[in-house]
Amino acid sequence: MVAMRSFTAPSLLLLSSSSFISAQFSNFNTTANGTLPVYSSDTVPLITENSTENEPNYTAPYFPLLGFKEYEGNPILAPNPANNWESAYLYNPSAIVIDDTIWLLYRAQNSSRTSSIGLAWSKDGYNFTRYNNPVVNATESYEHVGGCEDPRVIRVNGTFYLTYTGYDLHTARLCLATSTDLVNWTKYGPMLPNVTDVVYNWQDPLASWVPRQGWSKSGAILNERQPDGTYHMHFGDSFLYFANSTDLIHWNFTYDSPVFAPKLNVWEQALMESAAPPVKTRDGMWLKFYNGVATGLGGYKATQYSTGQMLIDPVNQPYGPPIARLETPILQPTSVHEIEGQVDNVVFSEGLVQFRGQWFLYFGQGDAFLGVATAPVQP
Repeated sequence: MVAMRSFTAPSLLLLSSSSFISAQFSNFNTTANGTLPVYSSDTVPLITENSTENEPNYTAPYFPLLGFKEYEGNPILAPNPANNWESAYLYNPSAIVIDDTIWLLYRAQNSSRTSSIGLAWSKDGYNFTRYNNPVVNATESYEHVGGCEDPRVIRVNGTFYLTYTGYDLHTARLCLATSTDLVNWTKYGPMLPNVTDVVYNWQDPLASWVPRQGWSKSGAILNERQPDGTYHMHFGDSFLYFANSTDLIHWNFTYDSPVFAPKLNVWEQALMESAAPPVKTRDGMWLKFYNGVATGLGGYKATQYSTGQMLIDPVNQPYGPPIARLETPILQPTSVHEIEGQVDNVVFSEGLVQFRGQWFLYFGQGDAFLGVATAPVQP
């Protein structure tokens, strides 16, 4: 029996008008920050075009998906001093179930805070073996020094599509890479090179609402083609914006379109970013997890990151707004690793999968460690 810590169920706000081949399991080889065991491997279980996604008894959710309890054994992954590229911080994971295994693509940093994307896998959702090498790292000018951040992954027709942020310490650029095995990736560069969004600086009202050229991040793609013939993606951090594509490689964004999801709740007034890629609900809508940042209103600490949910309808309202969202977060900072970290008061969710009768929500803790919360599958 795994001990859990409960969260208060949030209230609901309705809006009008969204083949497995085993690799050798490594032996315990070091400790992370002197506390957590690290299991790593120089090889990776093989994924092929015949590999299956999701578990056989997968059951689509309803909105809202409640009852998440944070695992008291968190963090479940921490920096590995034996590998320079992941020696300082490890957080912000995407997740996907392939061949009855949970796979995480996670962000890691070295002492110079250059980010790379690592790969780990688990048969129970809590205990992971990690690959000793990064699978995506800084190779391009737009990734120089800052690196490759915050992965989000989907699979369509046997191909994995990975969105991540390429950061050169000046501009964040939403980038795309593809793979068939989660190890070898082909990069396609910035997805929206000519995008213009709006900077919302709540700390300086006189400088708010300033256009910003070329900045984009946090792209979450719906993994089904919609009736309009395109795939949909939500991205951005000042606000959530909408983009679409006919081939999942080339993406379109219209600058003068309204934001997909305006700021509404008090805990999301500073920033809003996509969490995991949206999940189709049992009634044909899509459940979207997202992260918000507070400005200090309503009892939420200024700059606090929390995770919420919204319901979207890509068929009837592809450009938004969401048709419903929760008024209060399902996850917010409570543990010492979340309250004090590389960045204080942060939970940042990016991975959501269903596995063996539970939903697993994977998130970064204080931009330093990686945690998980679980909820039961709805009947």
